[in-house]
Amino acid sequence: MNLEYLKEIWKKEEKHSFKGWDFSYIDSRSKEEALPWDYKKIVESYISDDKVMLDMGTGGGEFLLSINPSVGKTYATEAYLPNIELSRQTLAPHGIEVRAVQDDCKLPFKDNFFDLIINRHEAYYLSEVNRILKPGGIFITQQIGENNNRELSSFLLDKYPEIERLPENLKEALEGAKGFGWNIIKKEEHFPKIYFYDIGALVYYAKIIQWEFPEFSVERCFSKLKSLQQKLEKQGYVDTIGHRYLIIARKP
Repeated sequence: MNLEYLKEIWKKEEKHSFKGWDFSYIDSRSKEEALPWDYKKIVESYISDDKVMLDMGTGGGEFLLSINPSVGKTYATEAYLPNIELSRQTLAPHGIEVRAVQDDCKLPFKDNFFDLIINRHEAYYLSEVNRILKPGGIFITQQIGENNNRELSSFLLDKYPEIERLPENLKEALEGAKGFGWNIIKKEEHFPKIYFYDIGALVYYAKIIQWEFPEFSVERCFSKLKSLQQKLEKQGYVDTIGHRYLIIARKP
């Protein structure tokens, strides 16, 4: 194991560019266990040409385009500045309007505007979702829970960071939805394993997920990365445990 050579490779991965919310760069070098539900198929089952739909936190718009949304009746929000312009360039030619969000408590839409709101891994305040969703409208969300990457982050950084997640787990999310009198159509929670087949892929991943790996760097965490490299050489991978939950709810 040539550590100086590996260190240079890992530093290059640390600096590799990232756009939208697209992890395809490490697809062949990492793998996440399949969830017991299929978010894309679920969303597609609720789409129809007569529904006004919102994709919250669209990233670069890649997922939204993949589900063939209705032209002229689909909107998206995005808060991350580089992704706002990227998603507008991607989605505008398809008749999809992207609106910038500065405060999750104040979404730029009228009351009772949407028939369907989808949200994958984007923060939300249920009071705002409730406000802009029509009576009888559907909210579909897949969220990252409070225990996502907890063990790996704690190993690399010596402690797991305090992360503001609203809510943090399925139980809390359900309590919020029921508090608004929503009908729960589907609820699930799962803890998938995520595998990395080289440490460079893990470095790239950790630099992107900054809120779970704050102040991570190859330089700072080099000794821990060496330990993970030794583990990888013995078993062929290193892994971490994710935390996902899904809710489909109908506003009364």
